[in-house]
Amino acid sequence: MRFRIYKRKVFILALVVLACGFAFWSSGRQKKSELFSKEVDNVRSNRVHSTSGNRRVFNETQPEKVQKPEVDNMTLVYRGIVYQLNFDQTIRNVEKFKMRRKDDLVVVVQVHNRPEYLKLLIDSLRKAKGIENILLVFSHDYWSPEINQVVATVDFCQVLQIFFPFSIQLYPQEFPGNDPKDCPRDIPKKDALKLGCINAEYPDSFGHYREAKFSQTKHHWWWKLHFVWERVKALKDHNGLVLLIEEDHFLSPDFYHLLQMMYTLKREQCPDCDILSLGGYAHSGFSSKASKVEVKAWKSTEHNMGMAMTRETYQQLIQCTDTFCTYDDYNWDWSLQHLTVTCLPRFWKVMVSEAPRIFHAGDCGMHHKKACMPSTQKAKIESILQSNSNLLFPKTLLINTKQPLVGVSPHVKNGGWGDIRDHELCKSYRRLQ
Repeated sequence: MRFRIYKRKVFILALVVLACGFAFWSSGRQKKSELFSKEVDNVRSNRVHSTSGNRRVFNETQPEKVQKPEVDNMTLVYRGIVYQLNFDQTIRNVEKFKMRRKDDLVVVVQVHNRPEYLKLLIDSLRKAKGIENILLVFSHDYWSPEINQVVATVDFCQVLQIFFPFSIQLYPQEFPGNDPKDCPRDIPKKDALKLGCINAEYPDSFGHYREAKFSQTKHHWWWKLHFVWERVKALKDHNGLVLLIEEDHFLSPDFYHLLQMMYTLKREQCPDCDILSLGGYAHSGFSSKASKVEVKAWKSTEHNMGMAMTRETYQQLIQCTDTFCTYDDYNWDWSLQHLTVTCLPRFWKVMVSEAPRIFHAGDCGMHHKKACMPSTQKAKIESILQSNSNLLFPKTLLINTKQPLVGVSPHVKNGGWGDIRDHELCKSYRRLQ
């Protein structure tokens, strides 16, 4: 019975998004961008008066009867915008870059809400040789005029923005966001059952209840993967690489050049390589490794940054939807690690650049307590690249297999993904879009 109830709720969420989007779309498309901006500004100016006294702190102990909060006007506006833009899929800069080849590289950036790091990423992309050949897709789970302004500065390639339609921002007081009737994270299950909170039956493997801010990243990653490969109209017949990066990454000037060489090497010498990776987290020994790639068994802790895949790899991966969506780990990369030894036809092989062409600039945030210092990180990365500039753009690549290729199981699951509602929503993306 609970299973059917949760499936029904997922279906209702989809209908709400469709209804709001259709209402917004049908009101007129001729001045769409201007209308969005004006409406967002108007609603924001009134929001303090209409909602400031109504917000509840989520995951508190609630009274026995809690009325479902009404959806405020700002949230409805955001839902309409997101639906409209995902439907339209307007690619910018097409007139400027008309000659882009059909199956050339697609770079997909998962974006949350760190505009300062996004600026660094865009700055690194701007300096990359061959960047005019790519389609740059920004996948957002947060609508922000500031972030949109940062994206609008991209004038060096074709650009598409897509938006995760089940974000916390779009469902601030109900699942998949923070429902006031959800169980507090650390309440024992027996007490949760007495309290009667919504998800009392579904703690994770460690006895904790879901936290939306952690669940969202895995949802967004899986939705984005499916949407890009199967729902973006411009990529309907795409048979090239899709490179997956994040807003706090930083790319070298020769990343496109190197990836093209790796793709050729894959076809010629490693046709069973599933993933191409632009590098790991170690920066030492650049001079001796700049023109070398290594074939290894894929590991989430080493090869989760700058992953490029083909449609064939995606199609194998999407067949493991149920396993990915029910594995009790809120991390998308650790969930992938689980798939490589439980569901996929064989463990993943990765071809990885021994000298990294991608860097993690965001040493802060969800998993790091230290203060964010993007300018400091930028200086460190640029120093590495500058000191090794003569080693970039190699003319040839040497392929190396140093170790026996053995699939790696996650040594532990991290939990945070025990709620059946997360499972069903995650599995639904292929049906709802």
